[in-house]
Amino acid sequence: MTVIAVLADPPREGCGYPSLPETSPLSTTEATALYEAVFRDLVRAVDRSGGDLLVNHPTEEQLPADARTGTDPEAELRAVVADTLEDAGDVRFEPQVGSTFSARAGNTATHLLREEDAGSVAIVTPSTPFLTRSAIDAAAMKLRTATAVLGPSTAGRCHYAGFTEPIDFADAFTPPSVQTLAERTRDAGGDVDFIQALPTIETGRDLLDVVPLLRARFAAERIVPEHTAAFVHEHGLAVHEDDATGDLTLVRD
Repeated sequence: MTVIAVLADPPREGCGYPSLPETSPLSTTEATALYEAVFRDLVRAVDRSGGDLLVNHPTEEQLPADARTGTDPEAELRAVVADTLEDAGDVRFEPQVGSTFSARAGNTATHLLREEDAGSVAIVTPSTPFLTRSAIDAAAMKLRTATAVLGPSTAGRCHYAGFTEPIDFADAFTPPSVQTLAERTRDAGGDVDFIQALPTIETGRDLLDVVPLLRARFAAERIVPEHTAAFVHEHGLAVHEDDATGDLTLVRD
């Protein structure tokens, strides 16, 4: 089974989506609530899949100074996971190691593959509400024959990165990460495969992709990420075309 390492911040202001309040109509409190909603949906999807869930959390010292509250980040995330899953007994929690996201992701993947003999490891974050159980299991199937399986996202990003062998992870998750990760895997002599492209959330611009897709799936009576959908509905988020400029704009209906 693939170990799904969710690199997650505690759901507190100053973490999660720090750029969202400056680039969207959402307040800092609302951005934090959205991050928690996406985290809950991701945890549930991994739990329902055939993978093993590992929540890889920062220490208090690794958080931005204005986001330090004196509360243990692991304890905060454990509470959210316990409230989300019917049985969280098998969920692992491990601290992150490294000064950058690429370093933390690379250290996690390399440790699990080399020191714990994991057959495959995937790196994900609470940024993709549409990463479903079926997508996670499809990636795991591809990892039986590929060295790396990548989930492309917008702006050259990567919403899922699975590996069966370590690669050179130095700055590998800096956009365009999907290209860099593929190139690094090939440089190491490995094969690369892909799963479905999905939008991710970092800035307000990303919500112009996420919100319409979420509303479309709801209108079509297809499966939607429950907690993220509830947040969008409760806050009346929608995307409209600006009559004056023709640009798409995130609004509250």
